[in-house]
Amino acid sequence: MEVKREQHTSSPPSLPTETIPIIDLSSLDEDQVSHTVVKASEEWGIFHVVNHGIPMDLIQRLKEVGTQFFELPEIEKKAVAKQDGSKDFEGYTTNLKYVKGEVWTENLFHRIWPPSCINFNYWPKNPPQYREVIEEYTEETKKLSERILEYLSEGLGLRREALKEGLGGASTEYVMRINNYPPNPNSALTLGVPEHTDIIGIAIIVTNEVPGLQIFKDDHWFDVHYIPSALTVNIGDQILRLSNGKYNNVLHRAIVDKEKKRMSWPVFVDANPNVVIGPLPELITGDNPSKFKPITCEEFKYRRLFKLPID
Repeated sequence: MEVKREQHTSSPPSLPTETIPIIDLSSLDEDQVSHTVVKASEEWGIFHVVNHGIPMDLIQRLKEVGTQFFELPEIEKKAVAKQDGSKDFEGYTTNLKYVKGEVWTENLFHRIWPPSCINFNYWPKNPPQYREVIEEYTEETKKLSERILEYLSEGLGLRREALKEGLGGASTEYVMRINNYPPNPNSALTLGVPEHTDIIGIAIIVTNEVPGLQIFKDDHWFDVHYIPSALTVNIGDQILRLSNGKYNNVLHRAIVDKEKKRMSWPVFVDANPNVVIGPLPELITGDNPSKFKPITCEEFKYRRLFKLPID
């Protein structure tokens, strides 16, 4: 697919009223909720969820500790910096350069689940309440993500646990990434994040009120609008592969604002590195042959990173 790379700061004229699906998870009709999640994942690969069960005061505290961290002096942020030469992604990184084609962002990355893979050296000690808030938010995000994976499994005609198990079951990893996009007067030169699909299973995203997330659909880029009470769910590459292509891994990017700071707090639900990421065996029939070659998650990420052939 050839992607149009012109930038838009508002929805293209050809899509004046189209917005991503908004799904109310409080509906008493579970079958209808499951159907809408499945349909949105097939057609869009992204959707908003409202009445999702995560307390809004917890989301507000999540925003506060993330904002407070990035307001610290650079020397304090570097206390949790990604180590030079590290092949892992954890830690604080920054790239704020007025260079055409470069990203304009600073990030904090660290694992939040399971306990066996957490390295608290990458968790900020300031603000002091950071760990408490992240641990509480992790519990809530796990419940929400597992509910969504159950709906997606049902949409495949499988047991509700099928996709969770396909990602590694209890060893599935959860990663917090906090993105800070400061105002950039030369925003036409840079992107917050270039176009990409997420290399993980699903992402559950909190943002501040400044728009910037854009998705590619029907040969156009257009904006994902901010809804204060909503979380945004992205379908990633791993679910595309596990579902044998039934669910769509959304192509997206982030743009920056000239005057306002944009922030986002995605939690990535990621397969265990040793898990084989390929179509679930129960899906493969004579009428539905495998579209993807089985490959370990670790090898899949390596090949994606270095743009090597996969299938």
